[in-house]
Amino acid sequence: MIELTRLNGQPFAINADLIERIDVTPDTVITLVDGAKYLVAEGLDDVIERIRVFRASVVAKANTALEAPPSASALRALRVVGHHDDDQKED
Repeated sequence: MIELTRLNGQPFAINADLIERIDVTPDTVITLVDGAKYLVAEGLDDVIERIRVFRASVVAKANTALEAPPSASALRALRVVGHHDDDQKED
């Protein structure tokens, strides 16, 4: 999500992954993939930069999560004892 500002000054957040296009007419109009349109106070370059920063933060957090040691609550794969696919034979 990125935070933007409506033309009336109210902040709101929008899912950056759902943005289809950004037009300048001269106001900045964000169109989502479902056709919803939002007029925002920020300019085109500012919106694009916010999207870049958001996506970079997602990648950075993913890298940090991969480097962190597993916690005690992490899910682990377990071997099922006493079950073998080879035991099921067709007649």
